[in-house]
Amino acid sequence: MRYRTLVLLWLLSDITLFMAVFCLAYFLRVGWIFSSDFPFGNFLTAVVTVAPVWLLVLATTRTFSLTRSQATMRNAAYITYSALVGVALFTLVYYFRYEQFFSRMLLIMAFVFSAAGIWLWHIAYSVLLRRILRRDPAAFPTLVIGVTRESARLIRKLNESSHPLKPVAILDGKGSKESEVEGVPVRGKLNKLEEIMESERITHLIQCSDLEQSLNLLSACRQRGCTYLLLPSVLGIVERDERIDTLEGQPVTIVSPKEHWWTWFFR
Repeated sequence: MRYRTLVLLWLLSDITLFMAVFCLAYFLRVGWIFSSDFPFGNFLTAVVTVAPVWLLVLATTRTFSLTRSQATMRNAAYITYSALVGVALFTLVYYFRYEQFFSRMLLIMAFVFSAAGIWLWHIAYSVLLRRILRRDPAAFPTLVIGVTRESARLIRKLNESSHPLKPVAILDGKGSKESEVEGVPVRGKLNKLEEIMESERITHLIQCSDLEQSLNLLSACRQRGCTYLLLPSVLGIVERDERIDTLEGQPVTIVSPKEHWWTWFFR
């Protein structure tokens, strides 16, 4: 419920900010007046019409995904793309509705303001969202399977970045002498799986070892409606250059040879 409320507020703030930056571009270009040559009412009507469609385009890029880092250049590219689509849609709506010419500089300003403003807002909001979701009780308590260097590195990264997925317990198939890893308690072997998932109200399970237990872990997640995640290192993939894609709709894990920077755009 906490996450859904925050996402709803995120969507509402985005659409409000989108309309606000367009209005800012209007007044910076026209002046702090309501021009009779370029009526603000017509301008605002076009913006309000386009805003929901723009938000839908932004959502299709998975910008609001729980696991998406808002500060990456890839995310900035997605937001820039959606801002460009928003300006293009606004141009079409205004032209076909009013058939009047308006400033091209205004369109450039609206594009720059919306792309930069939305990205900066997403970075700021994601910080707030992560802090709220991590407050006890955590919104997404996460169970880690396996005491390994990879699991320790993952837990450290999740905690340092205040990721919404908060590790609350660790189980190891063969047992471990460690009592905790990066501040997260080791609760025993996999025979306590059901007990831990019930008591900690686990929403996500991350498998970092014990490949032979994959089917059992996946089955337990399905029974309890948990999200199952698998580290590639469990399959022996340690280069960290893998990615998930589809072949004719069938999900696959891809490990490509060394690529040039421009191939990023064709992934």
